[in-house]
Amino acid sequence: MAAAATLFSASCAKLQHVDTSPLDRAGMSYSAIQTLKQAGISDAEVLAVANAKMDSISDATCVELVRIAHSRQQPYNSTEAVASLQQVGMSEPSILELARMDQLGLGVGELQAVRLLGLPDNIVLEIAKSHAEGKPVLSGVSVANIMNTGLSRGTLIELMRRQVPDQSAAAIIAMKKQHQTDAQVLRHFPVPRTPR
Repeated sequence: MAAAATLFSASCAKLQHVDTSPLDRAGMSYSAIQTLKQAGISDAEVLAVANAKMDSISDATCVELVRIAHSRQQPYNSTEAVASLQQVGMSEPSILELARMDQLGLGVGELQAVRLLGLPDNIVLEIAKSHAEGKPVLSGVSVANIMNTGLSRGTLIELMRRQVPDQSAAAIIAMKKQHQTDAQVLRHFPVPRTPR
């Protein structure tokens, strides 16, 4: 019992010694700071969240990003990835969805490039979802080349849902150059069967 009390008081002391003043200076609300304290935010995470806040990420999104990282037993350290995606126009809900899929790591550069091409968040999320599930997916470069043929965004998203691999990009481009319709292109790539 004495050991448990000592451990509890030590953890409380640790929580009290985290300096959250950078969050206050960054303009974060008192309630959000208290929520982060209760989540056991570390000094390093305080600085990362403060930087995210200064990049105009909302309090709610900052708190949720920390919560998602902690749910994986990991510290929050994705501020650079979040900022790079925000700079190319991705919405905060889409960024949070990427965080939930654990896709704010090494592959974020490709996702940023896809968004820079002017493609919407839902296409970026489809690519990230395929990466997260280890499924085949068209690369960002292939997506750009296919879109230049006049294929619609809806058809492109459907091709991704059908797990069309990147090596099929040349065939899709060739079909469109032969003036095949989107429906004809889709017929070449049936919906994958789900295992029973």
